[in-house]
Amino acid sequence: MNANSFSVERLAGQRLMVGFEGTRFNKDLEYLIDDLKVGGIILFAGNLINPGQIKSLCKNIQDYAKACDQPPLFIAIDQEGGTVARLKDPFAQFPGNSKMGGAEDAVAFAETTARDLNQIGVNMNMAPVLDVVPKNFAGVMAERSFGHDPEEVAMLGMTVIKHLQKNKIMSVAKHFPGIGRTILDSHLELPDLDTEPFQLLSSDLIPFKAAVKQGVAGMMLSHIRYLRIDPDWPASLSSVVVRKILRSRMGYNKVVITDDLDMGAIKKHYNLATVIHQILAADVDIALICHKGPDTAGAYQLILNNIKNNAELKSGCFVSVDRILALKQNYIRVT
Repeated sequence: MNANSFSVERLAGQRLMVGFEGTRFNKDLEYLIDDLKVGGIILFAGNLINPGQIKSLCKNIQDYAKACDQPPLFIAIDQEGGTVARLKDPFAQFPGNSKMGGAEDAVAFAETTARDLNQIGVNMNMAPVLDVVPKNFAGVMAERSFGHDPEEVAMLGMTVIKHLQKNKIMSVAKHFPGIGRTILDSHLELPDLDTEPFQLLSSDLIPFKAAVKQGVAGMMLSHIRYLRIDPDWPASLSSVVVRKILRSRMGYNKVVITDDLDMGAIKKHYNLATVIHQILAADVDIALICHKGPDTAGAYQLILNNIKNNAELKSGCFVSVDRILALKQNYIRVT
């Protein structure tokens, strides 16, 4: 299966990963999969009750996609350990990145988490966090980061990526190009980071370079505006950040995902039409919308309209969807 065989409607849907409400397969999921042809689903605490229920939900999602002649779906979750872990007891619990003691802990976390996710039908983990938090800095990522030493963050991150992916769980590194220096929470507002590029190169970007080398399946972009790199757009909407730095300079050729477009950093400052156009123009593969609402259908229609009416964006869409399909073929086995 390749993107050249897809209708524009299927191309558009593959560019979306979305959330939904409910704990069982329902009409909303039928609509997302059959009508909007979405490429992925993300699970949150409100979708989860127990292992059996989650396994049944994931199987029903994939079965319905197959019945609709759609590619298998990414089924993603945030399972970092510590403060961000959607799966609770009886699933394995870990204290989080800030308390990880070394490579042995990273291997244990990744292998155990991969086992749990495989058992329930989740195929993508939005982890690891690769943000470097300066020493003694009370930033928003202090509890979720591996620490202040970029080489240590890189080593632990590469270990997590390696052991998730060798166990067939796609790893998504976040939040490129690094939000460890920020205090303002992008869930609420749009942070500006006025840091010299050489500081990012000598610290923040080191773990992400390691992730590229390790072959990480996905890279999640931050909703931070890096004033010395692109003063006009946050990283998630920036051609400079994605095309020039991540794709061209760092050579990353796999899937790039926005952070949640429902967050205040985006929602309070940009209309949906602008957001979708920037995502497509910047060579971002997947728009992430985590909450049920009109933006999901709106984003699908905007992607569809853009690729119907702009030959350059349509050409880029074929490239993006081929990247998406390559990951699915490598990692997802649906029976």
